[in-house]
Formats: sequence, structure tokens, C-alpha cells
Amino acid sequence: MLNFKKFKKKYIVKVPKQIAVLHCDKKNIITFTGPFQKKSFKLRVKTFLISPLNLIVVSPISISGESVINFKNVKKIQGTTVAKIKQILIEIIYPLHHKLNLVGVGYRIFSYEKSKNKIYLKLGYSHLIYFKTPNSMNIFCNPTKLFIFEANSFDAITQTAAQIKMCKNVDVYKGKGILSNEKKIILKKGKKI
Repeated sequence: MLNFKKFKKKYIVKVPKQIAVLHCDKKNIITFTGPFQKKSFKLRVKTFLISPLNLIVVSPISISGESVINFKNVKKIQGTTVAKIKQILIEIIYPLHHKLNLVGVGYRIFSYEKSKNKIYLKLGYSHLIYFKTPNSMNIFCNPTKLFIFEANSFDAITQTAAQIKMCKNVDVYKGKGILSNEKKIILKKGKKI
């Protein structure tokens, strides 16, 4: 039996009860099955699954046996593995979404009638900006709000939201632009005469 108490808390992941975890030592793959989907992850460091307590312990031992030579690199991989496992658990349990707000006079967003995964933005330029999203995403919009839904990957949602936000960067003096729903911007003061 593994003594997991000698590991730091940040390298121990508690798995919710509604998720089934399969760990294959030969192929170094861990698979998570949840209410929404099933995901697998290829491991680069040794992990231990403690079934009675629903815990996953990520060790600093590399699978290729380089733990003494490249200790700093293995520590980085250990932390990245823990973060990736936590992200997969969130993706499996909850439906993923992202909300964007258009702030500014005349800034509008419209869905394209001919295609469900195309939108066009009116952002104060002399032309409209057309944007095409991947087929796996669902996009709903009203004139000043955009909702992005994705079933598979949180990375894909944040990547698409970042690309849409790059169409109009936020003006730090006026607060105009495309903002994430969670983000609050602190305005800078202009020069006083």
C-alpha cells in the first residue's frame, strides 16, 4: 500500500464519486468517465490510484526513470500533470461555456443566417468583421452578448474567445471593446490640462 501522506497536498487530486477512473500501467494512460463524456490522458510521470479514498497521487518519478538527472524538469511535469487532471475533471463534470460582452456605442454582434457557425461583428470600423467558429461549438448571440458552448474542450472555448476578443482590443481609457464576462477593467485616467 502506498503511503500517500508523504506527498504534498498539491500533488494529490480528489476525484468526485460520479467519475470512474481507469489507470493502465503498461500504456501509461489514465481514463476518466463522467456524466458528459469520456477523456484519456497520456502520463509522463508515475501516478497512483487509491480507489477506496478516490484519490490520484502524482509522484515525481519519471516513467523513463530520469528523476535524479532532470529533477527540475520532472517537478514541472508533475505540476502540469496535476493541473491537466484537474482540468479534465472539470470538463467531464460541467458543461463548458464562455460569455463575451460588447461594450461601446454601436458595437453589435449578429449571427449569419446562411450558416449556424458564422457571426459578424460591427465594431466601429468602416467594414463588418466576419468570424467562423469550429463546427463542434454552439454560439448564441444577442446584439451585445455572445455565448459560446462546447462539449469537448475548455481549451477550444478559450482559444475561440481570445480570437474574437482580438477583433477589438479593450480601450483602457474609455472601457470600450470586447470583454469577458468575469473580467473587470480598471480605467486609466487621461492627461489633465
